[in-house]
Amino acid sequence: MPDRAPQPVDRQLPTDEARDLISLVRDIAQREIAPSAAEEEDAGRFPREVFTLLSDSGLLGLPYDAEYGGGEQPYEVYLQVLEELAAARLTVGLGVSVHTLASYALAAYGTKEQQVEHLPAMLGGGLLGAYCLSEPASGSDAASLRTKAVRDGDDWVITGTKAWITHGGIADFYTVMARTGVEGPRGITAFLVPGDADGLSAAAPEKKMGLKGSPTAQVHLDGVRVPDARRLGEEGQGFAIALSALDSGRLGIAACAIGVAQAALDEAVSYAAERRQFGKPISDFQGLRFMLADMATQIEAGRALYLTAARLRDAGLPFAKQAAMAKLYCTDTAMRVTTDAVQVLGGYGYTADFPAERYMREAKVLQIVEGTNQIQRMVIARHLAGPEGR
Repeated sequence: MPDRAPQPVDRQLPTDEARDLISLVRDIAQREIAPSAAEEEDAGRFPREVFTLLSDSGLLGLPYDAEYGGGEQPYEVYLQVLEELAAARLTVGLGVSVHTLASYALAAYGTKEQQVEHLPAMLGGGLLGAYCLSEPASGSDAASLRTKAVRDGDDWVITGTKAWITHGGIADFYTVMARTGVEGPRGITAFLVPGDADGLSAAAPEKKMGLKGSPTAQVHLDGVRVPDARRLGEEGQGFAIALSALDSGRLGIAACAIGVAQAALDEAVSYAAERRQFGKPISDFQGLRFMLADMATQIEAGRALYLTAARLRDAGLPFAKQAAMAKLYCTDTAMRVTTDAVQVLGGYGYTADFPAERYMREAKVLQIVEGTNQIQRMVIARHLAGPEGR
């Protein structure tokens, strides 16, 4: 069964331009993304043509400077765009979030010359990015990464393997964190690596529980030669860049999670109004009505939390703690809401004929990516009580 058209969310948006932007995104989502989402996810097909359309529509660089082809939108607006896209298909919403994450190091830490040369194609030229921090033996402990970059004249030679890379094998550029110095976080540097670089290859995509249309793969760098002009930031600054990017990226994951949860709630409400038992719609039974009320309340709370963090970011205020809270709460909410949506649909919810089971499978990965929710709790606690072992 095709996904139902999502119910419009009553959003508080700061400008008429933002309202027009959300209307454009909803139109694209309903016409170009949602109708084929179930079929394409089942087939494991990545919708590259959708990302080309989003790029042509100015939707792949929303939070970045207009000078380089970005939309110069506040995070408060950008994240609500992600939510709309993820409600239509998580592969698309998450893909936009990852592309934004991959573009961050250049946009925030690149030189003027680097930005002029590369950003326009990344933000509006049809390119798609990937972010390479995790490795097979260093996921949550990212500072222990082993990929090395060795200086050779005006170039760097990068060797190592990155793991769990969204868009691995199909990206046009990779933001790669590699070790250039001492052990630990201070010896890591960021590089902008072209997707067609000699020595760069990808393994077969992982076979995942959900999000099957979004390729996740190991990326191998076998003596990849990158000029120093593609080093982003200072030597040894890479880990700080990576963490800064993840603070913003976690907000993207939070927004995507609320999008999936909203889609699951819409499906549950529609089904409950149509399904009749004992001579009346099941939405008339108090037990089920209370479930729907709890689902809706959790979604609204999650949306308010990620928007609060976004507004802090837009105001130039610290937001790392709130970003971790938003990622934690919104992704846990998505897991609860999608599980309850399957329950509302009963046996039908457990079949692939309805999208509820897909939403539930997709929600799980959001509790893991860009810092597991256990890591988010560590981040929050560090802000509250200071580092451990003092």
